[in-house]
Amino acid sequence: MDRGLDARRKRILFRSLRRGTRESDLVIGGFARTTLKTLDGAQLDALEALLDRPDPELLGWVIGLHPVPPEFDTDVMAMLRAYKSTL
Repeated sequence: MDRGLDARRKRILFRSLRRGTRESDLVIGGFARTTLKTLDGAQLDALEALLDRPDPELLGWVIGLHPVPPEFDTDVMAMLRAYKSTL
């Protein structure tokens, strides 16, 4: 694995596990733990864009409380929603 990507994945994992709410930490952090190793650069970009959103907004999209805006409706969001359904 490229060293730059390894450091990037570590940063993303940290951000995923320290969201601010327990529910987000569990869902988003758990997703990151299980999938980060398999994501390519574009998917990491998409995940980082999601992590830039506030917890209530992101979790609302993940659990289906609110529709996902087109710019965030990526394969990573689909994987995150699928992961949530396994919990």
